[in-house]
Amino acid sequence: MNLAKRMSRLGTETAFEVLAQAQKLESQGNKIIHLEIGEPDYDTPQNIIVAGQNALQNGFTSYNPSPGYMELRQAIATDISNSRNISVSPSNVIVTPGGKPIMFFIMLALIENGDEVLYPNPGFPIYESMIRFCGGTAIPMQLYEDRDFNIDVAEVEKQITSKTKLIIINSPNNPCGSIIEDAELKQLSELAKTHDILVLSDEIYSRFLFEGSHTSIASYPDMLDRTIILDGFSKTYSMTGWRIGYGIMPTDLVEPISRLVTNSVSCTASFTQQAAIEALTGSQIKPNEMVLEFKRRRNIVVEELNKIPGIQCNMPKGAFYVFPNITKTGFKSADLANRLLHEAGVALLSGDCFGKYGDGFLRISFANSETNLKEAITKIGDFIRSNP
Repeated sequence: MNLAKRMSRLGTETAFEVLAQAQKLESQGNKIIHLEIGEPDYDTPQNIIVAGQNALQNGFTSYNPSPGYMELRQAIATDISNSRNISVSPSNVIVTPGGKPIMFFIMLALIENGDEVLYPNPGFPIYESMIRFCGGTAIPMQLYEDRDFNIDVAEVEKQITSKTKLIIINSPNNPCGSIIEDAELKQLSELAKTHDILVLSDEIYSRFLFEGSHTSIASYPDMLDRTIILDGFSKTYSMTGWRIGYGIMPTDLVEPISRLVTNSVSCTASFTQQAAIEALTGSQIKPNEMVLEFKRRRNIVVEELNKIPGIQCNMPKGAFYVFPNITKTGFKSADLANRLLHEAGVALLSGDCFGKYGDGFLRISFANSETNLKEAITKIGDFIRSNP
């Protein structure tokens, strides 16, 4: 098959590859503890499921407008306006089948050969993949462990050139669980305005914040018109398989992004959108309970990991991942992750899956039961101690 050259620039999300390997081992009779996939271990709340079922029964099985139903766009605009302390119009909301299409469509609409995009590293691997696929140059903004996995704004400023067209930020961050503090966010907003750069702010984990409150860069003066907010329902409402996310767009991007939706997926599933309305407007008890439980698990995981010789683990402030440093164990990240899967039955991810600055780390999802988490960490510790 003679593939287009651009396919050689397209990366992947290793979590799904490791999941497939783990499931293959399970099919062969092996017990695997899954800490690799970024998916809450909670079921979708029942009120949302019922809303989706009712929508199917009531005929929400047809096409709908490419940007999404206006009722959902209004609910999203209200929620974002209230939670970010900004004024968002439903006309600036575009609904998509998950959050990734927002990344992809923004890149397709904005990035051309020679354009530079700054992105967090370690960071979600699809950022770099999409930048390169669209012909852009991916410029990594390093997240420093000794800064609690935050950027050095002075360093970022030096990375900006006349070719810089977009800055991607992700707070809380996947894989590190870190947040960008208000001081750094303000400085980034000033850089964006000074150099006339758009910002893609991935806020998919905004509700998974264990200390303080979430601040969006869009809330800073004159930033709403140069910020794309990415958010969705997969994490907050345990709706990963429902495939529904959204972007808050500057007005000039609404029509071109809507056109990309029309040309690619036509629209987001109608019944899923009705369920999403219930998610936003219905009871928030279950989502809030989940965050409290994940905070409790986070504390357990960090404490237990730091007891293992050679491992040092920072306390994440958000999301549901820890990103422990394993350099003093003597193992390479990829080798340790692979051996833990095949020899200890623990599926997790090598830090370099999230970029070159992730080398020397592992990503562990604590979206699993306390029992499984403790067993997995015991297995990790036993493996390291028995393989000095």
